[in-house]
Amino acid sequence: MSRSEFTVGALKALPVIISAGPFAVLFGAVAVANGQTVAEAALMSATVYAGASQLVGIELFGQAVPMWVVVLSILAVNFRHILYSAAITPFMDHFTLPQKMLSFFLLTDPQFAETLARGESGRGVSFPWYFGFGAMIYVPWVAMTAVGGLVGKAMGDPADWGIDVLLPIYFLGLVLGFRKRGNFLLIVAVSAVVSIIAQHLIGSPWHISVGALAGVLLAALLPLPEPPVEREEASR
Repeated sequence: MSRSEFTVGALKALPVIISAGPFAVLFGAVAVANGQTVAEAALMSATVYAGASQLVGIELFGQAVPMWVVVLSILAVNFRHILYSAAITPFMDHFTLPQKMLSFFLLTDPQFAETLARGESGRGVSFPWYFGFGAMIYVPWVAMTAVGGLVGKAMGDPADWGIDVLLPIYFLGLVLGFRKRGNFLLIVAVSAVVSIIAQHLIGSPWHISVGALAGVLLAALLPLPEPPVEREEASR
């Protein structure tokens, strides 16, 4: 494994864990408040490793709801990962099967965005780079879940500390990273509007997948924009 590629990936992920870390602490606190031990909360982060789904699951586990509702709710939140994996697979064809299995386990929103950006830039996606990026998020996520379980009660409401806005701001940055793509504003606007409507009509967490599907369907129906080079040549 190339140490330099691993280091580049790990350093690239530093801003991610700074933003996501408080939510790992929040999950640890919520999990312990809902009856889990600190070890159980950390184990859930280590095995499920999906922040929003973990919070949805932990809230539903304590309620008198059928297990299929819990499973479908978590699936609704994570449905986007099916699209993520399909989009980045072409850049990971050279990975071995064990490497692919580990890579898709480590797949997160920022991992997807950075992998897609790196692959499309022509720099290539190596396994050491991908693993370095993923490990830098995964290990602190599990550790900070345990910290949240230990100090959650003393911390109180994360909103009082202002840390609840860090992850949404980071995700907004990820979305804006695709702003130069054709039809960006229209697709984002439609996805956002449909998601808001779905939240009122269906409720959380289904609105996430409904909004995402609306954006995907619109992108599939719209004609592909001409590459910048072609538009430049056509204007000559």
